[in-house]
Formats: sequence, structure tokens, C-alpha cells
Amino acid sequence: MAVALSTFGSVAVAQPAQSAVQTAQVGPETEDPVKVRLYLQFYDNHNTNRGVAYQAAKDYLLKYTKDKDQYIDYLTKWVMFYERDERKRKLPGLINEKNFAEAYSTGAKILADEPTYLRAQIDLGYAGYLAASAKNEAYNTDALRYARQAIQAIESGKVPNEWAPFKGKDDTLAYLNYAVGFLILKTTPDQAIDALLKAAQYDSDIKKTPSTYYFLAVAYESGPYKTNAAEFQTKYAGKPETPESKAALEKLNALMDRIIDAYARAIATAGTDPKTEQSRKEWLAQLTNYYKFRHADSVAGMDEFIKAALQKPLPPKP
Repeated sequence: MAVALSTFGSVAVAQPAQSAVQTAQVGPETEDPVKVRLYLQFYDNHNTNRGVAYQAAKDYLLKYTKDKDQYIDYLTKWVMFYERDERKRKLPGLINEKNFAEAYSTGAKILADEPTYLRAQIDLGYAGYLAASAKNEAYNTDALRYARQAIQAIESGKVPNEWAPFKGKDDTLAYLNYAVGFLILKTTPDQAIDALLKAAQYDSDIKKTPSTYYFLAVAYESGPYKTNAAEFQTKYAGKPETPESKAALEKLNALMDRIIDAYARAIATAGTDPKTEQSRKEWLAQLTNYYKFRHADSVAGMDEFIKAALQKPLPPKP
């Protein structure tokens, strides 16, 4: 489920030390009318029309940078804080526009200035899922780093300046863990299981999203089930049963049961939504194969199993 990032509300530009502000507000003592005009243009607009003030400050700094006085110092600081603030304002819009190259470039600048700025870590972490789900995996590594940093920060008690577009702490953690699970599904499916199980534990839309359980089924299939099935085939297939082979088979069956459960949850969560009709058919075909294998080639009770799937706790990783 893709969630669009909201734009930020008004964020006050951090100001230089108060003494510097008071000094700078006096205005430069000069007979240069351009210098006076530019400074007054900045000063008259720096609270109400910051875009105009920013341009005036930039023009002033460009023309009089050699002065090296209190006004240059003040305007340099004001411009720096303004640009930092504008990058923060700009980031969600870039993600909403799917301009991921500019979003990650802007985000890198934000975090270079403020390495622990949680809002950017959250946005860039989830943006990686949005990009990868659109077949753009160029930002997977960065997104994973940011998502994990954000998860660790939130779990340690840190709070962003706002939770939107998510509904709160748990919702944010659910989406971030979901993003991590999706981003590592191909490379480390065993770890993806942990992230997806964690995502589904929170009371959020992720818990009600069919793809959460479909990805979980795929993670079990392509991760521990595939590994253990290959090992069982190599060590025990066609040989007399031993305590070791029996334990290995029980483990395989437990993993298959997790796959069955995950597919059943995906189907049950999807319900009758026309948008998921094709996916439901594919999931049902996969579920049927596994279910018949575990039930003597019979599908008896499978429909009831699907209907009851969401009424049971999500089983832990075996």
C-alpha cells in the first residue's frame, strides 16, 4: 500500500544569536544606495515574505561579500538557515512527485547538516519502498539505511516534528518495517520475514494490507523453506528415516504451514476488492498446492481455513 507524503507545515527558520539580529537590524551605515536598498529589502521582508528576503540577502552577499562585517555575518547565517529550512519543506513534495533522484539528493544535504533529523530519515526510508515498487531499485541501499536509523531512533523514544503522513508512532513503525521487509525480500528473505512480522504486529493499515502477507509468504518460500528443502533433499531423500531426518521434515512442514497461513491471510485481507482479483487467483493457486501437500492431496476445509485466518494470531517464525 503506497502512502503519499504530505507537505510540511510552516517551519520557522532558525535564527542566529539574538545579539547578532539586533545589531544587524540597525542597517549598514553607508552612502551606497544599493547596499541600503538591498538590506532594507531583506529586513522589511524577512518575517513576512522570506523568498523576497532570501533573494535580497543573496544579492547583498554576492555584491558585498568582501566587507566581512557584522551584516555579512548575519546575512550569511540567515541564508544558511533559510536554505536548510527550504530543503525540509521541499523533500515531501519531491517524493510525492516521484522525483526520487532529487529527493535523495536533497535528503542527503539535510542529513549532512543535521545527521539525526528524524523526519527526513522517515521520509527517505519509506520513499525507497515507493521507488522500488515502481521498479526503481537505485535507492534501496540508502533507503534501508535511513529506514533502519528511523526505526532505531523512534524505538529509543525520539519523536519527529510531525508524524504525518502516517497516523502516529505505531503506524510509522509499521510502514518503515514493511518498507525494510520489501527492500530486502530478494536479497535476504530470511531477514525480511522478521521485518514483515514486526510490521504486521502494529495496529495500522499495514496489518490490513494483503501485500504484507503475500510478501511474508514469498519470504518464507524463497528463504528458509527453499534452503531447508534443498538440505533435506541432499541429506535425507530416499534414505531410511532417522531422528535427524524426522526433525528436518518437521521443520520443513512448519515452514510450509507458515506459507499456507500467509497466503490465507493475503486472500482473506484482500476480500472481494476488484483491484486484487488477479492477485487473489494467483495466491489461491499457490495456497492450494501447499494445502493439498499437507492434507493428503485434499482441499477439504481450505475455504474455512481462509475465512478464519485473520481471527488467529500471526504465527511466529519457527
